[in-house]
Amino acid sequence: MNASPPLIAQADPGASYRALKAEIDAAVARVLASGWYILGQEGAAFEREFAEWLAAGAGPMHAVACANGTDALALILRGLGIGPGATVATVSHTAVATVAAIEMVGATPLLLDIDPDVYTMDPDELAAVLEDPPPGIPPIRAVIVVHLYGQAADLLPMLAACTRAGVPLIEDCAQCHGATLDGRRLGTFGRAAAFSLYPTKNLGALGDGGVLVTPDGELAERIAAIRQYGWRERYVSAMVGINSRLDELQAAILRAKLPHLDAGNARRAAIAAAYDAALSGGPLAPPARRPGAVHVFHQYVLRSPQRGAIMARLKAAGVGCGIHYPMPVHEQPAYAGRIPLGPAGCAESSRAAREVFSLPMYPELTDGQVERICAALRAL
Repeated sequence: MNASPPLIAQADPGASYRALKAEIDAAVARVLASGWYILGQEGAAFEREFAEWLAAGAGPMHAVACANGTDALALILRGLGIGPGATVATVSHTAVATVAAIEMVGATPLLLDIDPDVYTMDPDELAAVLEDPPPGIPPIRAVIVVHLYGQAADLLPMLAACTRAGVPLIEDCAQCHGATLDGRRLGTFGRAAAFSLYPTKNLGALGDGGVLVTPDGELAERIAAIRQYGWRERYVSAMVGINSRLDELQAAILRAKLPHLDAGNARRAAIAAAYDAALSGGPLAPPARRPGAVHVFHQYVLRSPQRGAIMARLKAAGVGCGIHYPMPVHEQPAYAGRIPLGPAGCAESSRAAREVFSLPMYPELTDGQVERICAALRAL
């Protein structure tokens, strides 16, 4: 009886450590020897280096590191004064963290539908609700646009709609580190942007972490105080704050990994091109690419009404798959029937959740593993 082939994991965060072990170990040793473990030189240097990398000609940016990507979104909302009595529009086809952050500050989420081709917010529905909000909800005071799977949402018409309505657009960049639109990195278009640094992200810590960015230095300063009890002077709270700090160990690890991010994204793009070629002429279409955008393939997402059968065939061939996300937020028990929806009723989000699945995608996949996955795709 033939043994099953070893399973290629859909994600392998340990691989990024092994690939940069010497640099990461040196960074950790440096912090351990320093005796300073919270809000020190490593965190400040990471904030500066990340802001400079992100800006890349888009104008000065200010970064504030924090405990995780969810807190990064919530801190932006707090910094903008958005809380109870306000509605924040976002999408249902996202990690639940986006909606959790809105509720963390006491605001009301309004869940909109997606463009079924690229899985990001439908700009027409956003424009419609900003012009004519659904009855019975507090005023819409902000919009959180999620750049999902590694490429840009349709930002320009949404920015225009937000400008007409006088509300800030916030970018959820948890999955798009390094992605661009019209040659400009995502995270530099809106009033502010939040990045998750979870271990599986394109830039991932070896634990939890987050960072937010904004071109507004005054907003960044206010948020930096809010993340540590509202302190501007130690032990004296100038405003109501929380505790959400990126520790020095994670900051040092991220500093070691940041210079390799662009090369890692290029490797993801090469893997995606190999998958595209393997799918040519077969039953599954490669992921759609938005014109003018550079996709960094946090996930390589396929779609089929026969998802279960296809995933089983791939698993039998040694290819692990994931589902991002199996249930839209508006259908989850904690939110179903409680969160207001846009006029489309999130119908496309519900359909996508029943059909999408993700192939293995991380820079450390070997050429041999990529070829095994491609062979399995050609055999579908």
